[in-house]
Amino acid sequence: MKIFSPLYARAMVWARHPKAPWYLATLSFFESVFFPVPPDVMLAPMCLANPRRAWRFALLTTLASVIGGFFGYLIGYFAMDAIMPWLKESSYWPAYSTAVEWFGKYGFWAIFVAGFSPVPYKVFTIAGGAMSMALAPFMLGSLVGRGIRFFLVASLLAWGGERMEALLRRYVDRIGWATVVLVALGLAWVALF
Repeated sequence: MKIFSPLYARAMVWARHPKAPWYLATLSFFESVFFPVPPDVMLAPMCLANPRRAWRFALLTTLASVIGGFFGYLIGYFAMDAIMPWLKESSYWPAYSTAVEWFGKYGFWAIFVAGFSPVPYKVFTIAGGAMSMALAPFMLGSLVGRGIRFFLVASLLAWGGERMEALLRRYVDRIGWATVVLVALGLAWVALF
């Protein structure tokens, strides 16, 4: 059953849209504050569609994400009391508690790891502000962590270029179904244990 192939084809058309860089910057900004979709889902097809512009897309994603992270920092610094009731009721509360603990132990390294890894960066930006982390290390950790992540994604996909795009087009349904099966098995494992 070919469900993923049409989605992939549509994503590649959107990735070549003239306004795609603006959408990428907007997504990158808001993901750093509250939006749950990581910018990688838009960065990746854009780099495949335009491998020569991959590093430009990575730079745009990094800068917009770090600016969004600064906005998240300001929310944590100035408005933590206002958002705390919502945060405690949300699914982000355990991640926020972890972020506070990490900032207490590791400082700069906490925001660096959050910027690079798949942990929710947005939670760490708000926690950094709430804990009044020094702004210069916060911004540096964000810039380096986010930059490494997005430039790595862009470089790998630009390196693969048209060959990788053709390969993905060929196997996207198998990859998609394999991912669905792995997620289902993972959820079953968590439910059982």
